Amino acid sequence: MKFVVSSNAMLTRLQAVSKVIGGKSVQPILDNILLVAANGLLYATASDKETTMEAKIELENLEEEGRITIPAKILLDMLKEFPEQPLTFDINESTNEVKIISEKGEFSVRGESAEDYPVQGGAEGENISFSTKCGLMLDGIVKSIFATANDDLRPVMNCILIEMNDDNFTFVASDAHKLVRYKRFDAKSDNGQHVLILPKKPALMLKNILPKDDAELELSFNEKMVCFVFGDYRMTSTLVEGRFPNYNSVIPQNNSKKVIIEKKELYNSLRRVSVMANQASNLVKFDLSGGKLIISAQDVDYSMSGHETLTCQYEGEEIAIGFKSPFVLEILSNIESENVVLELSDPTRPGLFLPFENEDKDEDLLMLLMPMMV
Repeated sequence: MKFVVSSNAMLTRLQAVSKVIGGKSVQPILDNILLVAANGLLYATASDKETTMEAKIELENLEEEGRITIPAKILLDMLKEFPEQPLTFDINESTNEVKIISEKGEFSVRGESAEDYPVQGGAEGENISFSTKCGLMLDGIVKSIFATANDDLRPVMNCILIEMNDDNFTFVASDAHKLVRYKRFDAKSDNGQHVLILPKKPALMLKNILPKDDAELELSFNEKMVCFVFGDYRMTSTLVEGRFPNYNSVIPQNNSKKVIIEKKELYNSLRRVSVMANQASNLVKFDLSGGKLIISAQDVDYSMSGHETLTCQYEGEEIAIGFKSPFVLEILSNIESENVVLELSDPTRPGLFLPFENEDKDEDLLMLLMPMMV
């Protein structure tokens, strides 16, 4: 096996796929990257048995095809130190010795046989297939992934629900404290309604690697596997078994109390006042009355308290409601508009945070937060 490849091109692809490799691999060989040279291309694959990422790299020259696995850390650490230049990989597949020849020297690394590398199957059988835009999928993941849970007992709550309808794509995530629903009306299903429950790890991989443009993304899945193909990358992942809760049932309708307030002012005020909150509860209290919002917090144990008064658009009756301050800050940081709308019904029901200015008519964003006892 012998080929010549650009050092930068190889480094870029390997940095992307190597993020799949976990801290403690089930099998030692999964700490390696599988390299397959064929048809003028180099295919680099990393896997943790649940998620597999493959990238293809154009070769400057391919003398002999073949397969080998090389420890990911050693290979990446070496490639990071090379300036852009062609590197020659000369691999003896009988001894698994890997020679890397640069412009100024030669390096030798011990690889492992590719025969022992577990290859994850694709989404085989009867699949549902879609073609959509990379940027759209990226927006859906970025807007929702922060609301996913870290729950070993209910793994489905660690996922993003993607509903593909005939008039929109809907992305939903919830950790039972907060919920995000993000709709895109410029995407639709042409062959009926379908549901995909995307696990957090592949979602994070896609978040880090998907381009923001309108490049094509091929998506296929069945009950057990999902496969994404875009650009030079192909990712497959095992799906989580289970049903996502009925999120529509927890979204309150016909909220009588609506507040419009500048997001940046609310965010900065919350950061200051929450310093005075009890560290265990992080409770902040919102008191609303006649065009004013009073944000307050206290820690009785340490005799600390603080409050600030903000102007807002509110003409309803007086109401006091409590929220966990880190959750409010997280929600506000994921809303892009200058002003936000807070919809309330009563202190025991969830509050809805919505963007006031919706610049993109193809988007609909709703964020829900459960209240705390004041």
